[in-house]
Amino acid sequence: MFNRFRTGLIAIGFLFFLSGCNLIKQIETSALAARDAGSILFYDDFSDSASGWRQWSSPEAVIHYQNGVLAFLINQANYDYWSLAGKNFTDVTLAVEAELINGPTDNDFGLICRFQDEYNFYAFLISSDGYGGIVKVKDGIYQVLSSQNGLEFGKMISQGYTRNQLRADCVGPRLTLIVNQQKFAEVEDTDFSMGDVGLLAGVYQTPGVEIHFDNFYVIKP
Repeated sequence: MFNRFRTGLIAIGFLFFLSGCNLIKQIETSALAARDAGSILFYDDFSDSASGWRQWSSPEAVIHYQNGVLAFLINQANYDYWSLAGKNFTDVTLAVEAELINGPTDNDFGLICRFQDEYNFYAFLISSDGYGGIVKVKDGIYQVLSSQNGLEFGKMISQGYTRNQLRADCVGPRLTLIVNQQKFAEVEDTDFSMGDVGLLAGVYQTPGVEIHFDNFYVIKP
Protein backbone atom coordinates (compact mmCIF):
# COMPACT_ATOMS: atom_id res chain seq x y z
CA MET A 1 0.00 0.00 0.00
CA PHE A 2 1.24 3.50 -0.78
CA ASN A 3 0.66 6.76 1.00
CA ARG A 4 -2.47 8.34 -0.38
CA PHE A 5 -2.64 11.15 2.18
CA ARG A 6 -1.32 14.66 1.90
CA THR A 7 1.21 14.38 4.71
CA GLY A 8 1.98 17.74 6.24
CA LEU A 9 -0.61 19.71 4.27
CA ILE A 10 -2.34 22.41 6.29
CA ALA A 11 -6.09 21.90 5.99
CA ILE A 12 -8.01 24.94 4.84
CA GLY A 13 -11.76 25.03 5.20
CA PHE A 14 -14.82 27.07 6.04
CA LEU A 15 -16.66 26.72 9.34
CA PHE A 16 -20.42 26.55 8.88
CA PHE A 17 -22.71 26.41 11.92
CA LEU A 18 -26.14 25.03 12.72
CA SER A 19 -28.87 27.07 14.42
CA GLY A 20 -30.18 25.03 16.34
CA CYS A 21 -31.69 1.64 20.10
CA ASN A 22 -30.20 0.37 17.11
CA LEU A 23 -27.82 2.51 15.13
CA ILE A 24 -28.52 0.88 11.78
CA LYS A 25 -32.29 1.37 12.16
CA GLN A 26 -31.71 4.98 13.20
CA ILE A 27 -29.67 5.60 10.07
CA GLU A 28 -32.10 3.90 7.73
CA THR A 29 -35.23 5.53 9.13
CA SER A 30 -36.08 9.05 10.22
CA ALA A 31 -35.24 10.36 13.67
CA LEU A 32 -38.94 10.48 14.51
CA ALA A 33 -39.26 6.75 13.87
CA ALA A 34 -36.39 5.80 16.16
CA ARG A 35 -37.55 3.91 19.24
CA ASP A 36 -35.16 5.69 21.54
CA ALA A 37 -35.45 9.27 20.34
CA GLY A 38 -33.57 10.49 23.41
CA SER A 39 -30.41 8.84 22.15
CA ILE A 40 -30.34 11.13 19.12
CA LEU A 41 -28.52 14.31 20.04
CA PHE A 42 -28.85 15.82 16.58
CA TYR A 43 -30.25 14.80 13.19
CA ASP A 44 -30.55 16.49 9.79
CA ASP A 45 -31.78 15.05 6.49
CA PHE A 46 -31.08 18.39 4.72
CA SER A 47 -34.64 18.62 3.42
CA ASP A 48 -35.07 22.04 5.00
CA SER A 49 -32.76 24.64 3.47
CA ALA A 50 -33.29 26.78 6.55
CA SER A 51 -32.01 24.13 8.98
CA GLY A 52 -28.88 26.14 9.62
CA TRP A 53 -26.07 24.80 7.48
CA ARG A 54 -24.59 27.90 5.90
CA GLN A 55 -24.19 27.80 2.14
CA TRP A 56 -20.96 28.87 0.47
CA SER A 57 -20.12 29.87 -3.09
CA SER A 58 -16.71 30.80 -4.50
CA PRO A 59 -14.56 29.74 -7.46
CA GLU A 60 -12.77 27.31 -5.11
CA ALA A 61 -15.76 25.59 -3.51
CA VAL A 62 -19.55 25.49 -3.38
CA ILE A 63 -21.56 24.08 -0.46
CA HIS A 64 -25.34 24.23 -0.65
CA TYR A 65 -28.63 22.44 -0.13
CA GLN A 66 -29.73 20.52 -3.20
CA ASN A 67 -32.78 18.28 -3.42
CA GLY A 68 -32.57 17.05 0.16
CA VAL A 69 -28.79 16.70 0.49
CA LEU A 70 -25.88 18.90 1.49
CA ALA A 71 -23.73 19.10 -1.63
CA PHE A 72 -19.99 19.83 -1.66
CA LEU A 73 -18.30 20.86 -4.93
CA ILE A 74 -14.54 21.28 -4.50
CA ASN A 75 -12.70 22.99 -7.36
CA GLN A 76 -9.38 23.61 -5.60
CA ALA A 77 -6.70 20.93 -5.89
CA ASN A 78 -5.11 19.55 -2.71
CA TYR A 79 -7.63 21.17 -0.38
CA ASP A 80 -10.28 19.99 2.06
CA TYR A 81 -13.41 21.97 2.92
CA TRP A 82 -15.69 21.25 5.82
CA SER A 83 -18.94 22.21 7.51
CA LEU A 84 -19.49 22.11 11.27
CA ALA A 85 -22.56 21.64 13.44
CA GLY A 86 -21.65 24.39 15.91
CA LYS A 87 -21.93 21.93 18.83
CA ASN A 88 -19.66 20.70 21.61
CA PHE A 89 -19.59 16.99 22.45
CA THR A 90 -17.33 14.61 24.32
CA ASP A 91 -18.37 10.99 23.55
CA VAL A 92 -20.54 10.54 20.45
CA THR A 93 -21.36 8.25 17.57
CA LEU A 94 -21.65 10.02 14.22
CA ALA A 95 -23.25 8.62 11.07
CA VAL A 96 -23.92 9.89 7.55
CA GLU A 97 -24.58 8.69 4.03
CA ALA A 98 -22.22 10.05 1.37
CA GLU A 99 -22.22 9.69 -2.41
CA LEU A 100 -19.83 10.71 -5.20
CA ILE A 101 -21.83 12.44 -7.92
CA ASN A 102 -19.19 13.91 -10.22
CA GLY A 103 -15.44 14.28 -10.49
CA PRO A 104 -12.39 12.15 -9.71
CA THR A 105 -12.55 9.05 -7.56
CA ASP A 106 -9.20 10.12 -6.12
CA ASN A 107 -10.83 12.17 -3.36
CA ASP A 108 -11.53 12.09 0.36
CA PHE A 109 -14.71 12.67 2.37
CA GLY A 110 -16.21 11.79 5.70
CA LEU A 111 -16.91 12.79 9.29
CA ILE A 112 -15.25 15.12 11.79
CA CYS A 113 -15.31 14.87 15.58
CA ARG A 114 -13.70 16.82 18.45
CA PHE A 115 -12.97 19.80 16.23
CA GLN A 116 -10.99 22.41 18.18
CA ASP A 117 -10.16 24.77 15.32
CA GLU A 118 -9.11 24.50 11.69
CA TYR A 119 -5.70 23.13 12.74
CA ASN A 120 -6.80 20.55 15.36
CA PHE A 121 -9.42 17.80 14.93
CA TYR A 122 -10.09 14.14 14.09
CA ALA A 123 -11.40 13.04 10.67
CA PHE A 124 -12.81 9.68 9.56
CA LEU A 125 -12.29 9.48 5.83
CA ILE A 126 -12.81 7.29 2.81
CA SER A 127 -12.21 7.80 -0.90
CA SER A 128 -14.22 6.76 -3.95
CA ASP A 129 -11.36 4.54 -5.14
CA GLY A 130 -11.55 2.43 -2.00
CA TYR A 131 -9.14 3.87 0.56
CA GLY A 132 -9.80 5.13 4.07
CA GLY A 133 -8.51 5.79 7.55
CA ILE A 134 -8.66 7.74 10.78
CA VAL A 135 -6.78 11.03 10.64
CA LYS A 136 -5.60 13.48 13.26
CA VAL A 137 -4.90 17.07 12.29
CA LYS A 138 -2.74 18.66 14.99
CA ASP A 139 -1.17 22.09 14.61
CA GLY A 140 -2.16 21.93 10.95
CA ILE A 141 -0.29 18.69 10.24
CA TYR A 142 -2.16 15.66 8.93
CA GLN A 143 -1.32 12.29 10.51
CA VAL A 144 -3.02 9.02 9.60
CA LEU A 145 -3.49 7.31 12.97
CA SER A 146 -4.83 4.05 11.59
CA SER A 147 -1.78 3.15 9.50
CA GLN A 148 1.85 4.17 9.13
CA ASN A 149 1.42 3.80 5.36
CA GLY A 150 -1.28 6.43 4.95
CA LEU A 151 -4.84 5.68 3.91
CA GLU A 152 -5.32 1.98 3.23
CA PHE A 153 -7.56 -0.01 0.92
CA GLY A 154 -10.81 -1.39 2.34
CA LYS A 155 -12.91 -3.92 0.47
CA MET A 156 -16.06 -2.80 2.31
CA ILE A 157 -15.90 0.65 0.65
CA SER A 158 -18.21 0.91 -2.37
CA GLN A 159 -16.08 2.40 -5.14
CA GLY A 160 -17.07 4.79 -7.89
CA TYR A 161 -20.23 6.83 -8.21
CA THR A 162 -22.18 5.21 -5.43
CA ARG A 163 -23.31 5.71 -1.85
CA ASN A 164 -21.44 4.71 1.31
CA GLN A 165 -22.63 4.70 4.90
CA LEU A 166 -20.03 6.05 7.32
CA ARG A 167 -20.00 5.80 11.10
CA ALA A 168 -17.46 7.27 13.52
CA ASP A 169 -17.33 6.39 17.21
CA CYS A 170 -15.51 8.90 19.42
CA VAL A 171 -15.67 7.35 22.89
CA GLY A 172 -13.00 8.25 25.41
CA PRO A 173 -9.62 7.73 23.76
CA ARG A 174 -11.06 5.13 21.36
CA LEU A 175 -11.72 6.23 17.77
CA THR A 176 -13.48 3.80 15.41
CA LEU A 177 -14.34 4.06 11.71
CA ILE A 178 -17.12 1.80 10.40
CA VAL A 179 -17.99 1.74 6.69
CA ASN A 180 -21.12 0.06 5.36
CA GLN A 181 -21.63 -1.64 8.75
CA GLN A 182 -18.13 -3.17 8.79
CA LYS A 183 -15.30 -2.02 11.04
CA PHE A 184 -12.53 -0.40 9.00
CA ALA A 185 -10.14 0.84 11.69
CA GLU A 186 -9.85 1.50 15.41
CA VAL A 187 -7.17 3.46 17.28
CA GLU A 188 -6.63 5.26 20.56
CA ASP A 189 -5.55 8.88 20.93
CA THR A 190 -5.84 11.33 23.81
CA ASP A 191 -5.02 14.71 22.26
CA PHE A 192 -8.63 15.88 21.84
CA SER A 193 -11.37 14.95 24.30
CA MET A 194 -14.25 17.16 23.11
CA GLY A 195 -15.23 19.54 20.36
CA ASP A 196 -17.47 20.17 17.38
CA VAL A 197 -18.70 17.66 14.78
CA GLY A 198 -19.12 18.01 11.04
CA LEU A 199 -18.54 16.88 7.47
CA LEU A 200 -15.52 17.12 5.16
CA ALA A 201 -14.77 16.67 1.47
CA GLY A 202 -11.62 17.28 -0.55
CA VAL A 203 -9.58 16.51 -3.64
CA TYR A 204 -5.99 15.72 -4.50
CA GLN A 205 -4.41 16.81 -7.79
CA THR A 206 -7.57 16.79 -9.91
CA PRO A 207 -10.29 19.25 -8.81
CA GLY A 208 -14.00 19.10 -9.54
CA VAL A 209 -15.26 16.52 -7.06
CA GLU A 210 -18.94 16.66 -6.03
CA ILE A 211 -20.01 14.81 -2.88
CA HIS A 212 -23.57 14.67 -1.51
CA PHE A 213 -24.22 14.05 2.20
CA ASP A 214 -27.55 12.91 3.64
CA ASN A 215 -28.99 11.73 6.98
CA PHE A 216 -26.43 13.14 9.40
CA TYR A 217 -26.73 11.74 12.95
CA VAL A 218 -25.13 12.54 16.28
CA ILE A 219 -26.05 9.76 18.72
CA LYS A 220 -25.20 8.89 22.30
CA PRO A 221 -22.75 5.97 22.18
